[in-house]
Amino acid sequence: MKSMLIISRQAPWAGPGAREALDIVLAGGAFDLPLGLLFLDDGVFQLVAGQQASALQQKDLTANLQALPLFGVEELFVSARSLAERGLGDSQLALPAEKLDDAALTQLLDRFDQVVTI
Repeated sequence: MKSMLIISRQAPWAGPGAREALDIVLAGGAFDLPLGLLFLDDGVFQLVAGQQASALQQKDLTANLQALPLFGVEELFVSARSLAERGLGDSQLALPAEKLDDAALTQLLDRFDQVVTI
């Protein structure tokens, strides 16, 4: 069975990309596909705790993110550079994700058979 890494690059309020990435990961997890989810660029904002999605008339993605382990998706990664560039620290994140530097990101991409960027 081929493994797949989904790279989520959109903020939760920037359009449908964040939700679509989560939908793909949850569907794949339901079928026991070996999956990983990487939050990159503005996608790191999906991990921030206490978002007020309703203020932007958006659906809160927090519940979907917290359901990932229930679907067998336990490999969550985040770009350390993307966090730093956006001034985000570990204490602001709602979910634990493995922070990776640029060299580790390259190794991560090589580890998966397929990579999908959304």
